Amino acid sequence: MGNGNNNTFREEVAIITGAGQGIGFEIASQLCAKGAAVVINDIDGVLATTAAQSLCAAGFRCVPFEGDVSQPLVIQQMVDVAVAQFGKLTIGIANAGITLFGEFLSYKPEALNQVMQVNLTGSFFLAQATARQIIRQQSGGSILFTSSVTGHQAHKNLAAYGMTKAALEMLAKNLVVELSEYQVSVNAIAPGATLTERTTDDPDYIKTWSRITPMGKPATVKDIANAALFFVSPDSRHITGQSLVIDGGWTSVSPSPY
Repeated sequence: MGNGNNNTFREEVAIITGAGQGIGFEIASQLCAKGAAVVINDIDGVLATTAAQSLCAAGFRCVPFEGDVSQPLVIQQMVDVAVAQFGKLTIGIANAGITLFGEFLSYKPEALNQVMQVNLTGSFFLAQATARQIIRQQSGGSILFTSSVTGHQAHKNLAAYGMTKAALEMLAKNLVVELSEYQVSVNAIAPGATLTERTTDDPDYIKTWSRITPMGKPATVKDIANAALFFVSPDSRHITGQSLVIDGGWTSVSPSPY
């Protein structure tokens, strides 16, 4: 859990959505280990609470927040909790997302709406609420979106998902124009195949992605979190509007797993 125990982030307070497990939880763990206070959001309240309790037990500053980030009201409540608990908010990480596979020709409106609501609406309004709070504080800060390699390369049955992820990278670029004057950096990370609780449910996942990834294996959650921490670090505030692919080289060659 975490990668070292220094105090790089001791002045920082972060919200991370979709952080009950997987990549989001690893980012939370690493931020806490480096001194940050963190609000762990998940739509699954049990996951959020368990994750927060495990970090508090290690002596870190952390609170859970159960809620559906596709609802802007929920996002504002989360920001209010961060400020009430820790006095401010300096980092917003829009990590929550859903993947609904489906062939383009038979994809249903309700599936598209759901993917758009969580991946785009949730991320957009987390960024907005975080930026408003940072501007109010006049503190500067960071916003990070979780994109995907599917925002860079076509992937079968993921037209809707890939579209939302490409949109997040454009949003990061666009917000440079809106937020730089307030010293708010906005970036995106684009993970490729990553070993999480969800992906390892597939017994062939490691074998398939090890075969088609130039580096010979899928990413770990730590690989992705390391990149996230780089972008939200106070040392990286002059980097903004950027997207970083973390995929072991897959997008350079892009063989299909099918």
